[in-house]
Amino acid sequence: MDYGKALDTLTASQIGRALVDGTLHAVGLTQVALERAEKSTQANIFISISRERALNEASESSKRHARGQPLSALDGVPIALKDLIDRKGEITTAGSQIYRNAPAASSDCPVACNLSAAGIISIGKVNLTEFAYSGLGLNPHFGTPHNPFSPDVPKVPGGSSSGTAVAISANIVPCGIGTDTGGSVRIPSSFNGLVGYKSSSGRIDTTGVFPLSRIMDTVGPLGRSVEDCIHLDRALRGLKSKTIAARAITGLLIHVPQSVVMKDIEPAVARNFQSSLRSLEAAGAIIREVPCVEFEEVIRLGKTYGSLTAADAYVEHLNLFENSKINQVDQRVVDRILGGKSMTAADVICLQRARADLIARMKANYSDGLIAMPTTAITAPEIDRLERDKAYFHQINTLVLRNTSLGNFLDLPGLALPNGVNEQGMPTSLLLSSVSGTDDDLQGYGLEIERVICK
Repeated sequence: MDYGKALDTLTASQIGRALVDGTLHAVGLTQVALERAEKSTQANIFISISRERALNEASESSKRHARGQPLSALDGVPIALKDLIDRKGEITTAGSQIYRNAPAASSDCPVACNLSAAGIISIGKVNLTEFAYSGLGLNPHFGTPHNPFSPDVPKVPGGSSSGTAVAISANIVPCGIGTDTGGSVRIPSSFNGLVGYKSSSGRIDTTGVFPLSRIMDTVGPLGRSVEDCIHLDRALRGLKSKTIAARAITGLLIHVPQSVVMKDIEPAVARNFQSSLRSLEAAGAIIREVPCVEFEEVIRLGKTYGSLTAADAYVEHLNLFENSKINQVDQRVVDRILGGKSMTAADVICLQRARADLIARMKANYSDGLIAMPTTAITAPEIDRLERDKAYFHQINTLVLRNTSLGNFLDLPGLALPNGVNEQGMPTSLLLSSVSGTDDDLQGYGLEIERVICK
């Protein structure tokens, strides 16, 4: 098989199987991926490329396949890592000018170690919103990668895992790793027609991953299929056991909130969402409209007390506010971090207590099924006005983050699934969530739901 065609058309899991049967070889595949990555630096996708290490790892992968001893289902598959993830000898920039020339990491962080132990080959680290603090993906320091679905009119890639999503949708790699604090895996997946998975807190180790909010940060995969995300989830956790099987959805209860998540929805997003629900119902799922007062309560808490992420980010970057370095940070990011400065200790404690209570309420009220909503209220917007108008940027950023950020506050694992396009060919997305700690159930159902809505 032609390596370029494989990167253009196959999922990571399909590539893994082609490596096992000898149709593809890790070295040739990695070389083509590296060539594409090197060209993409002009398109603001990759920040750094790990050519020597990638080719060495590909050579070792080829030897293992020749012996019939792959380390995992994705042994030899090329991948891109969001530039928050420490790898030995490489600078972690966090998308910031401040860290462009920082000391290189002294070791691989746990998730990087686990990916290597599964034979997955990182060809480099990719762009992101500075400090991972935006749902749109703009970056004034390393440039903004443009959404490949709109070649003529520059549109956002989604953030903050912008480079990860575009590296996949531009056919450089079949999968990648991002982080999700308020939607940063699911939003770029939505805007780029990909599958994105946000894990429950604590499921995947975040040690050595540059933090935005240690309360809310999660690490998660983006890929072309649910199967890809399942394999990557297991690799990120260092698991070697058998993967998750599809679960039948006949009789599965799917809660559809009739709340804030359905406000200001683009017509095509609403149309494709309803089409997905009809397909799921035809396949035997039970669709139940619910008020979901918990979502409304999260919104009220934010308006009353502020954002836990902002408070956490302000403490994380406090040293920058004590000197002139803060002037080197994207002002749009500074604006959001400063939202945490004015919060009191009482604000933070009230939010943390309310969060624990609401997570428990979600488990009590929604453990009997899944929750479905549009991943993003809109499709990817144009870059130009967002760059020119800061107030408009913050308005659209808030709208784009609205649905996904509920899942972070309530610790809901989530799967973003492509479910169609609008009139301009821009992707829309369905978000499926389950209660905290039920990731395996969500993934099993996700395999079958993907088959139903994407057939």
